[in-house]
Amino acid sequence: MLKFATARDRGPAGARHHRAYVVGDIHGRLDLLEELLEAIAKDLHRRPARKVLLVFVGDLIDRGPASAQVIERLRTYHQRHVRPVFLLGNHEEVLLRILRGDAALIKDWCRFGGTECLASYGVDTRAFAKLELEEQLEAVRAAIPRPHVEFIESFIDTCRFGDYLFVHAGIRPGVDLDQQLQSDLRWIREPFLLSDSDHGFVVVHGHTITEEVEEHHNRIALDTGAYRTGVLTALAIEGTKRWQLDTRRS
Repeated sequence: MLKFATARDRGPAGARHHRAYVVGDIHGRLDLLEELLEAIAKDLHRRPARKVLLVFVGDLIDRGPASAQVIERLRTYHQRHVRPVFLLGNHEEVLLRILRGDAALIKDWCRFGGTECLASYGVDTRAFAKLELEEQLEAVRAAIPRPHVEFIESFIDTCRFGDYLFVHAGIRPGVDLDQQLQSDLRWIREPFLLSDSDHGFVVVHGHTITEEVEEHHNRIALDTGAYRTGVLTALAIEGTKRWQLDTRRS
């Protein structure tokens, strides 16, 4: 059953005359992505909007069974009045570093979801595991189509939307936005998660799994662990209103 939770009418505001849907970490769950895209389309039908951002906070790949299919679906996504925005997650960063020649990362990547990613591209992962490191590097490069690489290379690190900042992992508290390190934007947990500071905007992020969407005065956590829970979540923001859509089943 899809869940639609109406949110408060006061507080921070999104960009004027725009609506945003911000989607949490997908991690290769094409089935859940399709459900959530359908829910967003139905939401737009009920509550029309002419200027819409559809923001993905990163970690589209790894862990789930359909990384390649998720990338292809979103690479070719087109919807009238909807502009997709893709943020780079730490999982995409690792894949790009491998493709650029950092073969030493392959072993760790395979342990935290790369094996499933390679399988989705048709790689025999048992045979892959027996290859020498340089052979593995060439196998990864051969498996992933150039259009997919170029698509991932186009991802950005942050997206400002009125009083909100969309980012994959979070920010370093006390550091100006233009001085933030990419490593923090893509990887940080503490001290960001423990900070009670007013950042000057509400940070909407994924990266750290929570059982439910967590709303704090300075941040909103959207990663509901889709690859293992079956729950992929989107946060909708328009003006001072926000609401949630997800793929929860009763």
